[in-house]
Amino acid sequence: MASGQFRFITVIAVVVANMVGTGVFTSLGFQLLDIRSGFVLLMLWAVGGLAAVCGAMTYAELGAALPRNGGEYSLLRTIYHPAAGFVSGWISSTVGFAGPTALAAMTFAAYSTAALPGESSVFLEKTLAAVLLIVLTIIHATNHRTSGTTQVVFTVLKVAVIVVFVIAVALVVDTPQPINFLPIEGDGALLTSGLFAVALIYVSFAYTGWNAATYLSSEVENPQRTLPLVLTIGTCIVTLLYLGLNFAFLYAAPISAMEGQVEVGAIAAQSAFGDTVGGFFGIALALLLISTVSAMTIAGPRVIQVIGEDFPAVRVLGRTNQHGIPATAIYLQSAIALVFILSTTVESIMVFAGFTMALNSFVAVFGIFVLRWRQPDLPRPYRTFLYPLTPLIYLALTGWTLGFTLINRPVEGLFSLGIIGSGLIFYFLTSRN
Repeated sequence: MASGQFRFITVIAVVVANMVGTGVFTSLGFQLLDIRSGFVLLMLWAVGGLAAVCGAMTYAELGAALPRNGGEYSLLRTIYHPAAGFVSGWISSTVGFAGPTALAAMTFAAYSTAALPGESSVFLEKTLAAVLLIVLTIIHATNHRTSGTTQVVFTVLKVAVIVVFVIAVALVVDTPQPINFLPIEGDGALLTSGLFAVALIYVSFAYTGWNAATYLSSEVENPQRTLPLVLTIGTCIVTLLYLGLNFAFLYAAPISAMEGQVEVGAIAAQSAFGDTVGGFFGIALALLLISTVSAMTIAGPRVIQVIGEDFPAVRVLGRTNQHGIPATAIYLQSAIALVFILSTTVESIMVFAGFTMALNSFVAVFGIFVLRWRQPDLPRPYRTFLYPLTPLIYLALTGWTLGFTLINRPVEGLFSLGIIGSGLIFYFLTSRN
């Protein structure tokens, strides 16, 4: 392996860790405010997984045909117009990674303090979140070997703990909660309702990260062959983990104890194993979020880096250290995330960030039709499986979710559109300079 590249296993670890984080460990509490059917709740995660797999297979073709760091920024810049790429990068650098990075660190702190004796405090949680972010920023601003090894270790730990947790719940809980995991009367209407569509935005946020490998395209061994495998394998692994985790949460803990709560994993662990062992699992689940913060600190700054490379007015953002690491971009993203930690709450940012990033991915997936029409002779080492059905499934599910979210949560939706508008303004100012 070249010293300036990440290994295959490292990139899969980045994809898995980017996805398995704040969303799956917090979403259920908010979903339970409107939906009480176990079957419908699991269907949320199955439908979200289907959309993510379809999106990943579409991105695999785009990333293999256009292998360059930057994710949607590079793809949309080439497919549509530099302005579209810049706005996408603007979204990723201001919301897409900094926001979820902050939320993952905040959830880590919430789980950690919930598992400890005594009353928690906002100051303690924010301090823990900030310290975690700062330590990982320093690690990932060094070199590929240190950065990659850290990511793989924490991701392997994450997958192992989740599998052990799900199996332990199934074995230990003698009296499961009275919730139906098979369809009952009324579930069909729920599956096509606005409540289901809005709940999907939390799921969409939880699955965000299936496209993470495209942010590292230029630092991956043989990207044309590697990207399709990484994207598909990583997304399928996460879909299975999500279904298992949510089944375990609903199986072990009363709905009344979890609804509206952030740390649903810690609540389920204490319900299943008691305070002592449950506290241990709560700490273990908190540790899993370290890999999420870590993965986003790796992937996100690559967007900021390529913006700096393409726009002379902000060329300082494209600088790398002696090992080829975009240290300046890493420090900038972490600084933005630190502001989020000190000034935001979990639920509103989940809806806002989930809507914004889903819209970003929607435009990128639609780009497969544009690219095939504009550049039919472009070499495509990988072609999307079951095209055009695969991207159409993703566009239909995501478009449905975005529409109902804009209707039911207009404040977050309009704020998201405002971020996009500000990106366009900044693009024209920057390109003019």
